[in-house]
Amino acid sequence: MATVASRELVDGEVVFVGIGLPNLACNLARRTHAPNLVLIYESGAVGATPSRLPVSIGDPALVTGSLMVCGMADVFQLFLQNGRIEVGFLGGAQVDRHGNINTTVIGDYAKPKVRLPGSGGAAEIALHAQRILIVAKLSPWAFPERVDFLTSPGERVKRVITDKGVLEPDNGELVLAALYPGVQAAEVQAGVSWKLRSKPRVERLEPPTPRELQLLREVLDPKRLYLKS
Repeated sequence: MATVASRELVDGEVVFVGIGLPNLACNLARRTHAPNLVLIYESGAVGATPSRLPVSIGDPALVTGSLMVCGMADVFQLFLQNGRIEVGFLGGAQVDRHGNINTTVIGDYAKPKVRLPGSGGAAEIALHAQRILIVAKLSPWAFPERVDFLTSPGERVKRVITDKGVLEPDNGELVLAALYPGVQAAEVQAGVSWKLRSKPRVERLEPPTPRELQLLREVLDPKRLYLKS
């Protein structure tokens, strides 16, 4: 998933980076085909060039060598709402057939089964970044036909990168666009709760290269940071 997500990024793009797989993907891309990515973290690090994988948006590694360190208000108002963010990464507890994201509640809002963290900056990213990439593992409960609560709209979603393949919007509905090596379309269908259509030609994605695997395992693996300490 991290490799496929990293390959979506073009050298020189301005990316709003989140922690987790998006963080891994962006830093992998910066070390391979996109050394001039401009990474912006919600904490205020603009043009960050971390020497190791940051463990949070407040990691001191983001400050050293960055172009600018500012407040969160500046990140959202001067960069995001001003249309300067080209790519935004998002995830969520639920992603529906239209690319809408739920990070608020599971079940009824007034009496939810689970209360989630909420939007944070996700709704603003979904509305203002030029294109949105979602990274999420497939499962029927995580990919319902309709989200229980619409936290972040899916109008700007361009690709949904899952653990078995990639979905893309077609006439406002997510369809199967690409499969990982050895994965069949039926396996992706089993992970969503609606009748999943496919593009006329479903792409077969290339596996990670030896160089990408070496970087992920030996340089960017977050466990290495804790093992060293």
